[in-house]
Amino acid sequence: MIKLEPFSSDDFSRLILWNDSKKKLTQFAGTLFTYPLTTTQLKKYSNNPKLFPKKIIALDTGEVIGHCELNFSNETPRLSRILIGDENYRGKGFGKQIVNLMIEEIKAKNKTKQVELKVYGWNNVALKLYKNCGFVVDTELSHPFQFSPTEIWKSIHMIKEI
Repeated sequence: MIKLEPFSSDDFSRLILWNDSKKKLTQFAGTLFTYPLTTTQLKKYSNNPKLFPKKIIALDTGEVIGHCELNFSNETPRLSRILIGDENYRGKGFGKQIVNLMIEEIKAKNKTKQVELKVYGWNNVALKLYKNCGFVVDTELSHPFQFSPTEIWKSIHMIKEI
């Protein structure tokens, strides 16, 4: 079991450590941040009134194992920046719990009928998780993303009716 709590400046160094490469940071945050991630970027991020960053805590140990964000920047609320940063907790079923808790918190803040998220096409584990949670691909809003001069990723837009 897990719980979500507000992300604070006390959590900055942990998130910076988890995103120790350009690829990891881009997978986590898209173009929101630039590599290397800094406390200055995280302070600005934390002060955005449309974003509600959260730390993910494992209830059995009290350890912070990840990060996620409730994003109200668009008309449809978005599940954003989902990361199980502590690799020891990956593959243990926490992803589904995180998605469900995020949807519960979004519904408590906004009377929406759907939520959305974005994921890169090569992230097969995340794609499978989101499909298993009831998200479907919106091909019209999915598009190529130029990660580097020689590497193009597919940015997949997914939606779920709630």
